[in-house]
This record gives sequence, C-alpha cells and structure tokens, in this order.
Amino acid sequence: MKLFKGLLWLVVIVTVVSALGFLLHPIYFLNEWTYFEEWRNGVESRDVTVAGIRMHYIAEGPAGGQPVVLVHGLGVRAEEWAALAPYLVRAGYRVYMPDLPGYGRSQKPADFSYSLHDEAAMVIGFMDALGLTRVDLGGWSMGGGIVQHVAFDHPGRIRKLILFDAVGLKEPPQFDTRLFTPENADQLFQLQTLLSPHPVQLPGFIVRDVLKVSHRNEWVVKRAIASMLTGKDATDTILPQLKVPVLIVWGSADRVFPVSQARTMHRLVPQSELDIVPGCGHLAPKECAAQVGPMVVAFERE
Repeated sequence: MKLFKGLLWLVVIVTVVSALGFLLHPIYFLNEWTYFEEWRNGVESRDVTVAGIRMHYIAEGPAGGQPVVLVHGLGVRAEEWAALAPYLVRAGYRVYMPDLPGYGRSQKPADFSYSLHDEAAMVIGFMDALGLTRVDLGGWSMGGGIVQHVAFDHPGRIRKLILFDAVGLKEPPQFDTRLFTPENADQLFQLQTLLSPHPVQLPGFIVRDVLKVSHRNEWVVKRAIASMLTGKDATDTILPQLKVPVLIVWGSADRVFPVSQARTMHRLVPQSELDIVPGCGHLAPKECAAQVGPMVVAFERE
C-alpha cells in the first residue's frame, strides 16, 4: 500500500510539474512532441557539417528513391514540410528537408550573411555532404528564392525545380516586413492574418512564448530581410535562363507575394507550369497540402 501511495504521489507530482512546464514553455513541449512523432513515424533526424556550420535535416522515404530536397522559408524550419512530404514519400521519392543555417535545429553563426545567395551555397554544400549529385529541388517563400539561385549556379545538379509562393522578383513588399519579428500579440496576429486567410487565435500563454522565441531569433530574420530588401539577389534576370522544368505553385489568396508575381515568374520561365491553388494563402504547401501534394507528384512523374 505504501508503495502504491508513493507511486501515486509521484504520478501526481510529475503531472503537475509537466503541466506547469507546458504553461511556462509551451513551444519547447510542442517541439519535443513533434520530434517524438517524427521518431515514431520513422523520420530520420541527423546533422551534417557544411563549410564548418552544423546543419540539421530530416529525411524520409525509400533509400533508393529519386531524391527531392525541400528548402523552407523565412523564420521557420524543416518541419513546415510535414503536410506535403508524405505525398512524395508515398509516391516513392526520398525527401530531404534541411534546416537552413540560422533556423530550426541548425547552427546560427553570428558571422553568416543569411542572404539568398549564401544560403544557396549552403544548400549545394548540403547536397555534396550527402552525396546527392542530382536532385529535384523545391523551395517555399524565401526558400523559393534560394533554390532559384541553386538552379542557376548549378544547372547540372537539378533535375526539376518547384517554387512555392516564392520570393525572387525585384518588387518592393506591399506589407510591413517588421511583422516577421512581432513585438506583441497584435503584431503576431497581423502576421498570422498576412500568412493565412484563416488565422487561428492562439491562447495567451502560447502567444507569450512564441514572442519570446521570436525575440531570441529575430536577429537572423532581420539580417535575412535586410539582405533581400537590397534587391542584390533578385532573380528577374535569372529566371529566363533556367533550363530545367519548373513548377510554380501559388495560393490565390497569398497576401505576402500576390498571385500577379506568380504570373510574372511564369512568363519569365517559358518552360514553366503554373498551378494556382484556390482559396489558399502564403502557406499553401502546409494548409492546402491536399491540393498541392497531387500537383507536385504529377509534376514529378512527368
């Protein structure tokens, strides 16, 4: 009986401490749950060193499948592909999703530029480190700008290119870029509204922790935005020179990069295919994976 009571008290204490920890640091607990789910589902989680920088990546799919490398956008991480990747895996592709330097579980070097061009060099270094000689390459938002540089600088390494609501054109943003480093709950909700037609109202304790994490990493985001705003890495002149098949996927309700930019990119790349996803915003690969996934697989199989 004493042993039972002791175990009961232990369970109560662990439950209370865990609940308190979740209330104080929900992002940490949610991240750990995500990583556990990845492990449970057989998603590989590994590190590789590129140019002296530790890069983390996740990978899934058959080892012998055609490799697909997916590059995330500003301020996020590899897990943003969690909704889309299974479509490629089920179709037999081997999917690699790196955390770019400065993001996710990768190293955040203080002396790195975080420009599109330098991140593109890290993507090639990542491919070299894993022995990936020729891949299908996809990029979302900022990642879309990065992969355009990869495909231009290393055309023989890319079989197909996929751009999801991608940065690239030398057009000034029509939104307040400071929203990507929100300082309060109102700015965070404005950012959510900018990214998605259907923003979710987060509980206050999660909002507070999101803002703490954002503040901790905002120097990376600000450096990346400052570099993009210079226009030095704009891809207007690069796009017409791409020779590989290109799929452009865009949310019709994207408020970050309006669909007019998708049409401009489509005109600049004669061999491109444009798929506009009705009712979706900037997060189309995540929030509208049910529509986007089959589009991507069909393009891959062409």
